[in-house]
Amino acid sequence: MRVVTTRAAHGRLIAYADAGSPLAFVRSGDGLVGVGEALRITVSGATRIADAAAAWEALVADADVQDEVGAHGSGLVAFGTFAFADDSAAESVLIVPRVVQGRRGDDAWTTRIAVDDEPLPEPTPRREVDDVRVTLTPGAIGPDRYAAIVAEAVEAIRAGELEKVVLARDLVGELPAGADLRSALLGLRRRYPDAITYAVDGLLGASPEMLVAARDGRCFTRVLAGTAARGATPELDGEAAEALAERAKDLGEHRLAAESAMESLRPISRDLAASGPYPLRLPNLWHLATDITGTLEGTVLDALAALHPTAAVAGTPRADALARIAALEGIDRGRYAGPVGWLDAAGGGEWAIALRGAQVSADGAIRAFAGAGIVADSVPADELAETAIKLRPIVDAFGDPLPPRPVLE
Repeated sequence: MRVVTTRAAHGRLIAYADAGSPLAFVRSGDGLVGVGEALRITVSGATRIADAAAAWEALVADADVQDEVGAHGSGLVAFGTFAFADDSAAESVLIVPRVVQGRRGDDAWTTRIAVDDEPLPEPTPRREVDDVRVTLTPGAIGPDRYAAIVAEAVEAIRAGELEKVVLARDLVGELPAGADLRSALLGLRRRYPDAITYAVDGLLGASPEMLVAARDGRCFTRVLAGTAARGATPELDGEAAEALAERAKDLGEHRLAAESAMESLRPISRDLAASGPYPLRLPNLWHLATDITGTLEGTVLDALAALHPTAAVAGTPRADALARIAALEGIDRGRYAGPVGWLDAAGGGEWAIALRGAQVSADGAIRAFAGAGIVADSVPADELAETAIKLRPIVDAFGDPLPPRPVLE
């Protein structure tokens, strides 16, 4: 494999992506967009992340890389997405694009990738984005059923069978043939500029949660657990944040998630430090957040294997929570709440949790998920309302016209 990275002019990243199968990981204007597919690694089962890491290591060892930029994300990279559950029917993949457009701060670049004796591909031009409208409706787990399984989970938690479980519900829809998926990505990017806009193999969304970022031996993880709606006025909004930061139910839920992340990282990290919890403001809600940093003794995929699934998307104890999710939800989550992101040849990269998004199948079927953390004090109606807030980004992305383009995009 031959990889050549050269400097390029700045441009709107998402406009470079393929309309039908975009590859993207963009936040606040910086990030990566891939076009085409030079190579795909497909894995599954309980060892899917370790198997992907081994295949990637072999690929990197055989690659000829010329990188004149030397930025985080230049050179050889792959986009990836992993299924939530070990027994999921959904494939977990690493995709090496034929062309990557990247931007980070003042650096912008183009990476071209050729396999065997192929010529290097030409960079793709930016293309106008066609607006797409789709209505999403309740899927296998409708509102009534969701409230019922939350009530069952609360009973189990109060009986001491587990401490927390994250239960999700779904919405479904159908895309018209030839739909431009970049429309949904741009809608998410413009409404939620501080979130991570992602797209890999039909999975797309805008995640607020960086599962792990690794660079030059350092790692960063953000834990989100505990949620409140935004207030209608600045005064009410401030009160909502203060109440969230003091509410025992949310603080307890968050503590379980943060402690779980720290315990998962300890075997592969040094100098771990946590700051939080603090209220993190998003356009449509507040989260309690804790940021964790440390020195990583391994690669970003080693960190993924240690962290996934976090207590923030599964529960605690982990095995008990996963069993309860399978029993109560009764459906395959696919890649929802699994890792989605990119990795480089040095073992670094950025991976989010696949939240606030949807999976688009080859036949145009859409399935979106959102979940809530259930603890002993949870009220089914409140958890249902929380999932409605969390589904709003993807519902708006597919259902509403594109918002105006910002001056800097």
